Amino acid sequence: MRILVTGGAGFIGSNYVHQLLADGDDERVVNLDLLTYAGNLANLEAVADDGRYRFVRGDIRDRELVRGLLTDERIDAVVHFAAESHVDRSVEGPEVFVSTNVLGTEILLEEARGAGVGRFVMVSTDEVYGSLGETGLFTEQTPLAPNSPYAASKAAADLLCRAFHHTFDFPVLVTRCSNNYGPYQFPEKLIPLMIANALEDKPLPVYGDGLNVRDWLYVGDHCRAVDRVLRAGRPGGIYNVGGCNEMKNLELVEIIVDRLGKSRDLITFVEDRPGHDRRYAIDAELIMSELDWAPTVDFASGIDHTVQWYLDNRAWWETIRSGAYRDYYDQMYGDGGRHDAGPAT
Repeated sequence: MRILVTGGAGFIGSNYVHQLLADGDDERVVNLDLLTYAGNLANLEAVADDGRYRFVRGDIRDRELVRGLLTDERIDAVVHFAAESHVDRSVEGPEVFVSTNVLGTEILLEEARGAGVGRFVMVSTDEVYGSLGETGLFTEQTPLAPNSPYAASKAAADLLCRAFHHTFDFPVLVTRCSNNYGPYQFPEKLIPLMIANALEDKPLPVYGDGLNVRDWLYVGDHCRAVDRVLRAGRPGGIYNVGGCNEMKNLELVEIIVDRLGKSRDLITFVEDRPGHDRRYAIDAELIMSELDWAPTVDFASGIDHTVQWYLDNRAWWETIRSGAYRDYYDQMYGDGGRHDAGPAT
């Protein structure tokens, strides 16, 4: 299969590229990524010389580039990770989120349909559903009620996918995942931010009272789910992907601090983010029953592996934090700290 992966230099996308190339000799993987703040080619050094892999730096909003790649590479399937994904950034400046996540998705859909692409997987987020109370789970029938500009842009992209399937019978599939964690996650995100700050004995910024609840999914399990949907999902189908592991943000930060042997006194409560959703929880029964997928990495093992990866790859995240990221970090976290617990792409 010849697969165009958008956003393949980001956190989840790069893990997916690694998985594709490790699992099959007959795959051709074309990675289209603009290399904005969260895209990092260092994530893909191990496969850079693989003859089955091609990297193209470019924008999903560049219609001519997208059209040329789809036809020149004779693409069979598109797996669409590319997105502006950091909630805090969407609060600071929503316009680029609308442009990239909505217009970019429309261009990909239209050009893929024109090129006769056989499968199109839209990788979305549980944030499109809004916030839950103390009980209940998001199902695929839960109404969309996004509460941040980021979530609203992803919901709009999801609806475009629905419209292309309904109107044109284009074989679009949508996945909506809970919070991912694992190797190569950009240091703005909750888990790597806490690991890096703790290792440097810096304050660990926790929004509000720290009792916001998220469901945590190991990135490798998410990538397996996306691949199952790509190969066996129902065209037009929506599949929730969760880790079956709800946890309060404060509890998660305490686990990281304890794993690293640091003091919990580093934990610093900061002013809550505007519109911060209280609780997310995913019902993943559909993908489990229909596509025989289930998470295989329990949280204790996954967080141990993740913490160890950041310990073993300190140069990777130190390089990010010492570059352009530093200016943004100082701007956003200089008042004691802010973080985003949402899933990255």
